[in-house]
Amino acid sequence: MATALKNLNEYNTATFADMSDKKFGIVVAEWHKDITDALSNGAIETLLKHGAQKENIFRNTVPGSFELTLGAQFLAQHEEIDAVICIGVVIKGDTKHDDYINHAVANGLTNVSLKYNKPVAFGLVTTNNLEQALDRAGGKHGNKGVEAAAAVIHMLSF
Repeated sequence: MATALKNLNEYNTATFADMSDKKFGIVVAEWHKDITDALSNGAIETLLKHGAQKENIFRNTVPGSFELTLGAQFLAQHEEIDAVICIGVVIKGDTKHDDYINHAVANGLTNVSLKYNKPVAFGLVTTNNLEQALDRAGGKHGNKGVEAAAAVIHMLSF
């Protein structure tokens, strides 16, 4: 669903299970750090809100969004990690780099999730411009990090 039609902070908690014993890995791209920090904070706040323990949330950084896949795999391969949340931003520019990165990250994260049989959230903001990215990092459309955290909680409650 398009973000313009639904706020990223709106989700159904009716099926959420207790998260107090779950361990979460968060991989955050350093490119557009101000935005990815806001997204990461949204994810962490959401995990804590739904019972996750602060000491069970492990945040790691990678240089950019392209590296989220390998960062996710590094975390997912550990038995004690129950789910991974990937946070990044890709803004369309003068070249087609965004197409290549977005496609690679989407496929890569899907493969990591299936390989390790764990939820891996696609918290990648993919926009046409900086304003749209800010709108999805706590702005008028909510916070994609909140959505990503809610997605892994939902999947762990499956």
